[in-house]
Amino acid sequence: MRDTRESRLLLVLLVAIAFALITVDIRGGEDSPVDGARQGAATVFGPIEDGVSAAVDPVGNAVSAIRDSGERHDRLAELEKENAALEAKLGSDDRNRSRLAQLDKMLKLSGAGQYGIKGAEVIAIGAAQGFSWTITVDVGANDGIKRDMTVLNGDGLVGRVTTVGPDTATVLLASDPDFTVGTRMEAGDELGFASGQGDRPLRVELLNGKAEVKKGDRLVTFGSQADKPFVPGVPVGVVSRVDPSAGDLTRTLYVTPYVSFTKLDIVGIVVEAPKKDPRDTVLPAKPKATPTPTVTVTVTPSANAPVDGQIQQEQ
Repeated sequence: MRDTRESRLLLVLLVAIAFALITVDIRGGEDSPVDGARQGAATVFGPIEDGVSAAVDPVGNAVSAIRDSGERHDRLAELEKENAALEAKLGSDDRNRSRLAQLDKMLKLSGAGQYGIKGAEVIAIGAAQGFSWTITVDVGANDGIKRDMTVLNGDGLVGRVTTVGPDTATVLLASDPDFTVGTRMEAGDELGFASGQGDRPLRVELLNGKAEVKKGDRLVTFGSQADKPFVPGVPVGVVSRVDPSAGDLTRTLYVTPYVSFTKLDIVGIVVEAPKKDPRDTVLPAKPKATPTPTVTVTVTPSANAPVDGQIQQEQ
């Protein structure tokens, strides 16, 4: 349409009519004379609006989903963080429970033997001071630790102190080939010397070549003069093999140590020896033997079997 004077007048007229209809519709309320026209318009344009809405809704839903997804992602990350912290706490609690159990077992052993001990934590393991089987503990001279003190844990003999620093000490393990300790057989006076063999059982040479020894017998430390480097009565291990005696002056045994040298954590250093030799009283209680079940087989004679030793005659 060309922009003429007539067209501008027509536009003004249409706008005036529109305002008049709006005024009449508002004042008329439900009885508005244009209500029928409005319903007709809704009937015509309603389906078109629904179609447009259906076309637009997926976009809106996607935006909403992205927003909700972000919220869910943040919450998931928060939950994962909480779970990780909880698992770390539980792991720490498990470790603490394990260490408390080790400490409790060690205190019971030291109490049974009347050993005065200084608790320590293993902070390093491996080659140190020229030895291959050693550990480093977190106590030293400042804690009253001295060279040639006995080291034990809740299972038995761990080793002896070899080097002492202000706050740490090096312990030579009983499994080291350079390690030797005097031993005493359980419930007897048979003495010997145990030597380390790395990850193999300890080798024990009994002074009596004719000593009666069998698999399962147990040994404790014999002790040293002035209780250094070893106090008496500390459990050493269980005999796993006995070499046949060939008339030698000594007899060779192989002993599985009570202590697992690759799993050391809490240990105790004996700073005060017992006033009396505990001998073998510190050894753990022997496991009860499991009875072997006996099976009785009952044979039921058949109907045709001979009776009273008589031979059945053929018919």
